[in-house]
Amino acid sequence: MLEEIRIRGLGVIDDAALALAAGLTVVSGETGAGKTMIVQGLGLLAGGRADYGLVRPGVERAFVEGRLVIPVDSAVAKRVRDVGGDLDDDPGGAVLVVGRTLTSEGRSRAQVAGRSVPASLLAEIAEDLIAVHGQSEAQRLLRPSTQRAALDRFAGAAVAEPLARYAVVYAELNRTARALAEVTERSREREQEAELLRIGLAEVERVEPAPGEDVALAAELTKLEHAETLVRSARTAHAALLSDPASGSDDPGAVDLVSVARRVIAGDSDLDADLADLGARLTEVGMLLADVAADLASYAESIDADPERLADTQDRKAALTGLTRAHGTDIDGVLAWADQAGRRLLELDGAGESAEILTARRDELTAELAGLAVTVSEARSAAAARFGESVAAELAGLAMPRARVEAVVAQRDDPAGLPVGDRRVAFGPAGVDDVELRLIPHPGAPARPVQKGASGGELSRVMLAIEVVLAADDAGSTMVFDEVDAGVGGRAAVEIGRRLARLARTHQVICITHLPQVAAFADRHLVVHKADDGSVTRSGVITLDDAGRVRELSRMLAGQEESTLARGHAEELLAAAAADKAQP
Repeated sequence: MLEEIRIRGLGVIDDAALALAAGLTVVSGETGAGKTMIVQGLGLLAGGRADYGLVRPGVERAFVEGRLVIPVDSAVAKRVRDVGGDLDDDPGGAVLVVGRTLTSEGRSRAQVAGRSVPASLLAEIAEDLIAVHGQSEAQRLLRPSTQRAALDRFAGAAVAEPLARYAVVYAELNRTARALAEVTERSREREQEAELLRIGLAEVERVEPAPGEDVALAAELTKLEHAETLVRSARTAHAALLSDPASGSDDPGAVDLVSVARRVIAGDSDLDADLADLGARLTEVGMLLADVAADLASYAESIDADPERLADTQDRKAALTGLTRAHGTDIDGVLAWADQAGRRLLELDGAGESAEILTARRDELTAELAGLAVTVSEARSAAAARFGESVAAELAGLAMPRARVEAVVAQRDDPAGLPVGDRRVAFGPAGVDDVELRLIPHPGAPARPVQKGASGGELSRVMLAIEVVLAADDAGSTMVFDEVDAGVGGRAAVEIGRRLARLARTHQVICITHLPQVAAFADRHLVVHKADDGSVTRSGVITLDDAGRVRELSRMLAGQEESTLARGHAEELLAAAAADKAQP
């Protein structure tokens, strides 16, 4: 229960506090006195959207604080403790203080039990504590999506449980459909890429290059192309080292000359050790020159000037060059490309398999979603009949005894929709159903959408009836009604007051009203007055005693507090309301 609300710097309210109580609290006052700001403040405490334009001109921030008493062992109390909030002790339970601050610069801050929290957490905590039913909320209830949500709330777990699973499957189906569309759209590009890779890999496979083969082949080709030159050089060098009588030349070679020098030294080497060392070195040089001469002879013999081998080598080099031009700077680069291309080709070939997998998964999810949609739709249809009966019962108590409200659950055909039975129907995150509330004001009248088939007064009563039906499971919470009686008067106004008073037996009800017939049913009546400077201060919110209530109802009836006729009528209204409330 909300015990007190304090508002500072919000609209016309400078600094005001409202002491609230159980039962029905009515707030009245002249037009523009600030009653709407009270509703706005309550909406902020409930985690509603922040309107920074409400910050009072000339002040830096607006502040709203509420003091609630909640059961010590309630789920709300546990949630507050979970976020580290402090709850004070109270004879009636635990005291929870919540607040909301708005700055003129456009910043918002929420507080729960002494801790700063996101506004979303404040909304979560306040959801089961405060429900604000204003004219804007009533207008939102006219939207098809809101009407569907209202029916779902009335239906409870019968809709909530399959709808929760439906939402999960719906999200997964969307992801799968997007992935499949992407795979399908890129299939041609993948096929083209795969075909180019296959051609390239087939060429590499045909040539079968070996690592480093291009380097080795280049060296061999150079040797084959200059075979005669290489043979001539080797033989000339051989002749310079070692004389060959077969060549027709008697000139000694380097080996012969070194041998002569060695023999000369050897003859006198026993005369001096140093000379003997030089002789030994000449022996080594002679042996080395002889080995080189032999290697030159072998090299000259090994050179192959075969034209066929030269042609084959040139052809092989051309094939390798073609690969390097297409796929790399050298053969090692070509082999690296082939390895990467093979892996990429496996990925591309697997993409076709992915499309098949995604298609199968899409079909599986579609079938599951269709089954869940049917379950949700059937639960909605079953709840719709009960919902209409409950609203009609409320309307009977609001001076519309012959009116009925129908909740019509229907689907729209869509060729690209969800297959349900032998139809394809439009679907979305909330299922396949369109829900429309229709009013039958009296027997024989056609059923029309409530926004088209109801007058202003009837619409207010229909909205109140729906809100009361939806609140049936929220016993103990605080319900705020902002001029829900707009557009009605006379007997209908009395019935609205009576219904609010009965609702206040199980709820704390706060009603902003301009109708004396409604105000007469209040358990506590607050009146808002503006000061001379146009602001509402703490002294501007007054809790009326019995005499004050008579004066205020007189003003609401006739605009004159001291009118004898109006005072008599006000006293009659209060007496009638008291008698009605005394009935069980």
